[in-house]
Amino acid sequence: MPDSPEDTATKVFAAHHELLFSIVYNLLGSVADTEDVLQETWLSWAPRSQDANAEQIVNPRAYLVRIAVNAALARQAAISRRRETYVGPWLPEPLVTEAADAPDAADPALRAEAVSMALLVVLETLTPLERTVFVLHEVFGYHHTEIAEILDRTPSAVRQLAHRAREHVQSRRPRYQADPRVQRQVTERFLDAALGGDLDALMEILAPDVTMWTDGGGRVRQAALRPVHGREKVARLIAGVASRRPQDIDVRYQSVNGDPSALLFAGDAPFAVMVIDLSPDETRVSGIYAVTNPEKLTHVVPDDSPEDEAR
Repeated sequence: MPDSPEDTATKVFAAHHELLFSIVYNLLGSVADTEDVLQETWLSWAPRSQDANAEQIVNPRAYLVRIAVNAALARQAAISRRRETYVGPWLPEPLVTEAADAPDAADPALRAEAVSMALLVVLETLTPLERTVFVLHEVFGYHHTEIAEILDRTPSAVRQLAHRAREHVQSRRPRYQADPRVQRQVTERFLDAALGGDLDALMEILAPDVTMWTDGGGRVRQAALRPVHGREKVARLIAGVASRRPQDIDVRYQSVNGDPSALLFAGDAPFAVMVIDLSPDETRVSGIYAVTNPEKLTHVVPDDSPEDEAR
């Protein structure tokens, strides 16, 4: 018995859900907003795909991506207004993901971890259109002509947006991919020094020009209200926060936005997510992204695999 139109619409949408989630999340940096956009996409897709009198949708993937991308762009104004009143630095909502080398990891073009926490922070400085073009072209491999159709722009306009976005990103974050094993090792050393209150070890592992972002959303007193720059200031901030942390902190090392990272739990509740950026020589920490806002940790759950537990 053939599927009903409703069943077919649901199956097609489910088959593209991961791709749509990845694209929209990388445009917005928020799981809640991404889920809202995907709901809007479904509400647009379902009746249109089931309308027997409507013109047939030849390429459902292209159709769904276009709906989702434009819905995300339409949401950008509200998100920007919300961030204007946000207390302290705003960081993307951490997304716990499979490691890039996991045996069952999907096509990288379908994984949200294609964009690291550090790069997402840089993408926040682009215009919404520049960010959209950059994500679709650089991360998901869309051609400029395809992006032009999605955005209803000319290919030449899209190429100009792509050029500006690429130059902007390159000036702030040159192409560089740390070895995941090294990043995991440095992350462990950093957390051992930070939680152990070892100031000398902290000073040794931090780069002189290190920057730390702490996103507490006004709900965590220890979070700094602006990025902290320089090894001495960052080390003092970390030492102060560590001295007031809960005593039952459990550290799990998992992949966050594709990077080996640390998930800190106080009992069963997520306490913080720490993502570090390495210096080009991969020996020191050049950037620290600490998300402690409880609203951004609701999707953070530990992987109970033994190898992910703190040693």
